[in-house]
Amino acid sequence: MASDSVWYVYGIVSSDFALPATMAPGWGLDDSGVTLERAGDVAAIVSVLDADTYGAAALETNTANVEWLSPRALAHDRVLTWASDHGAVVPLPMFSVFSGAGAVQAMLRERHAQLTSALDRVGAGREYALRVYRIDDELAAALPELSPRIRELSASAAAASPGQRYLIERKLAAEQRTELRVVSQAVADRVAAALAPRAIDIVRSAIPRFSAAESADASSQGTMVLNAAFLVAADRLSDFQRELTDIVEREQPNGFRFDFTGPWPPYHFVREAADGGP
Repeated sequence: MASDSVWYVYGIVSSDFALPATMAPGWGLDDSGVTLERAGDVAAIVSVLDADTYGAAALETNTANVEWLSPRALAHDRVLTWASDHGAVVPLPMFSVFSGAGAVQAMLRERHAQLTSALDRVGAGREYALRVYRIDDELAAALPELSPRIRELSASAAAASPGQRYLIERKLAAEQRTELRVVSQAVADRVAAALAPRAIDIVRSAIPRFSAAESADASSQGTMVLNAAFLVAADRLSDFQRELTDIVEREQPNGFRFDFTGPWPPYHFVREAADGGP
């Protein structure tokens, strides 16, 4: 006979991790309680949920509904953010659902080496996100100082006769579009290279693609050129932030904007361990 409940796993912690009583009622998905399911020296952060809502067939339908998904994503992240504020945690993907406590314990035993290695790694630091954007108009104005090719063409246009100037300016406009991308990539690479030695690890992710409506909103802050996560040790955070401040002061006048956030649960640094699935 099928169970009417499933075990929803948010993430993995060490078995001596302490969940406070204040976290148990109402912190989880659908205002569920949050507990630990232990197996040896590791434990899963779990909620027991209704199988009619969180079973495989129901999830296939429900996760296509953004209004249904959004509050559950917030609850999932809330639990993991709290956990990461109080110790090492390996976040699992949303809707990592198991048939019962025995299935959760079996997963913990089977993946013990992988999970303990991931806990050791993320326990050494916290995740911070850095996104860098370019403002095209501002960068275009700075290009003659940043690009020898644009500087050369600009000087040629200024010295040319009116007829020649028209042709050179058309070429200059085409070259500017290319140089915007070239300079942006160079800045993104320099930023990542300067900050990497001050972090335990760095993950550079693909630039997100946006819908038309999202693109309109995103354009107000510029075009994203770097989407990176850094795992930073607590005793190196001040050094990391000082280097980032120097970078911002140097690059912002050339048309770049910086969005630095965190700490976050270490989503980007446990993917191999987290992707094992139920």
